Amino acid sequence: MRIFFSVGEPSGDVHGANLIRALRNVRSDIETVGFGGDRMAEAGCAHLFPLCNHAVMGLSRVLTALPQFMSLLSQADRYFRHHRPDAVVLIDYPGFNWWMARRAKFHGIPVFYFVPPQLWAWASWRVKKMRRFVDHVLCSLPFEETWYRERGVHADYIGHPFFDDLPSQKLDGRFLSVQREREGTIVGILPGSRTQEVERNLRPQLDAARIIHQARPETRFLVASFKDSQQRFADQMVREFPELPIETFVGKTPEVMELSKACISVSGSVSLELLYRAKPTVIVYRVGRIMAPIIRSLLKAKYVTLVNLLADKMLYPELTGEHFQGADVARAFLPWLNDERAYDSVLHELQALRERTARPGACDRAAQRIMEVVEAKVKNCAA
Repeated sequence: MRIFFSVGEPSGDVHGANLIRALRNVRSDIETVGFGGDRMAEAGCAHLFPLCNHAVMGLSRVLTALPQFMSLLSQADRYFRHHRPDAVVLIDYPGFNWWMARRAKFHGIPVFYFVPPQLWAWASWRVKKMRRFVDHVLCSLPFEETWYRERGVHADYIGHPFFDDLPSQKLDGRFLSVQREREGTIVGILPGSRTQEVERNLRPQLDAARIIHQARPETRFLVASFKDSQQRFADQMVREFPELPIETFVGKTPEVMELSKACISVSGSVSLELLYRAKPTVIVYRVGRIMAPIIRSLLKAKYVTLVNLLADKMLYPELTGEHFQGADVARAFLPWLNDERAYDSVLHELQALRERTARPGACDRAAQRIMEVVEAKVKNCAA
């Protein structure tokens, strides 16, 4: 049995790797192939192209990458025609994956969307594409299943795969010990895993750090970079803030979260790890002038942050768009340092929300559902 994956972002690479392992636990002879990243390759996925290493965002960069995307679609189409996988699994990355779903459907291959795009938040009209090109949606959030089913889409709630990886995550004990031996209240700065996110969001995060440090001189700051090039960018920007006690690291995001009293983070699935570690966090997400009004016109959800959506209230202050400044971020953050009761209040709410929603096993449930559908189709074809 062969399953084709299409995954285009680092977080999806983690989920894809875990799903591949879960599928192999159900059926050991499964072959996995497609587009993904290093984690999926380690799990045994034979890559036609390492798409996760080339994640892009922003209209101009997507347009620049368009020829490459078209080439990959052609490559996938040829693979579908000549090798015919038993199923195609898409993980997030909707712009490209809509076209992948279209080609798979053309060839009569069942399509599963794992960690589906948040159509209910910003693009509800695209549910027509989901209904037409995707056979089964494996929902990450509790309310998604009902939303999709009411619109004629086959959907099952299986939980968010982010929580599968976290219980077994091993932290660098030496790094934690060294940092804990030093004085100061640690504030974590998480500027994102994609280079464009870092370029847009790190400066207001550092501006906020400067104001926070002026108000609370005992604070010090740790910047979690996803890769070396982003750390070099962060180091260069940090030099503009010589008064700040600040360090940058690569590959230490979980440790930075664990050490921090509270964090300043970009929006995204990282907020779920912050929930898992019960870290009060201010969420920032700066976008360009062209995209900001478009996003505002499209956004239908009450909140942009997954944690707030799960809680149905503003546990994590959100600062988005193109106009917010570091002072706005600091103003939202400082009450947690100035008022221990305010900090304890949000901490207890996060812990309660974690107990309700952070259940592991999403990849196991997804694997079971995929195999049920695929094996049933194989039996029907044989009959």
